[in-house]
Amino acid sequence: MEIWTLLFFIPACFALNMTPGPNNLLSMNNARCYGFKSAFIAGLGRITAFAVMIALAASGLAVVLYASETLFFAVKLFGALYLLWIAVSLWRSESSPVSEIDTNQSRFGLAKQEFILASGNPKAILIFTAFLPQFVDVSANVHQQFFVLGCTFLALEMTAISIYAVFGIYLRQWFANPRMAKRFNKACAAFLAFSGLNLLLSRQ
Repeated sequence: MEIWTLLFFIPACFALNMTPGPNNLLSMNNARCYGFKSAFIAGLGRITAFAVMIALAASGLAVVLYASETLFFAVKLFGALYLLWIAVSLWRSESSPVSEIDTNQSRFGLAKQEFILASGNPKAILIFTAFLPQFVDVSANVHQQFFVLGCTFLALEMTAISIYAVFGIYLRQWFANPRMAKRFNKACAAFLAFSGLNLLLSRQ
């Protein structure tokens, strides 16, 4: 694909990657509680979900999902309920200890949480269905262009994960006080609950 198209794509795409949302908030909170490495590894779960969505968009299956009101509602309902479940759990939780997690199983659990959260958000599917095709030249190899755009998106997403994780590390000192940590958990829970309700009540 043309280099100029890619140069236009990168800043617009990175703006989407950096937009505050449930997954980015989760990366920040994971870094605050468990350290940068655990948050970065957990982010691979989100990357896996997005890679699947990009493949669906490239193959045209995402268009079918978007056209089917029943399938779209099922995905939306799953994502909204999962967000609300995380919000309730975070609201009721005690302040998490600030410590590194060295077990692969724990990091796998964090990655699975990121994967489910990303997979259950139909807005991500719409981004890949509506945003990426704007930079595709239908007169050229479409799948090759989707591959380049998809890889670029995932690379920028990993950058966004790292930035939010670094910000979460700085929060470790600020929220060393258990009372402050608990307030932060409740603020995160409120944001996630709002996102879940907004997703549940939004029209297709």
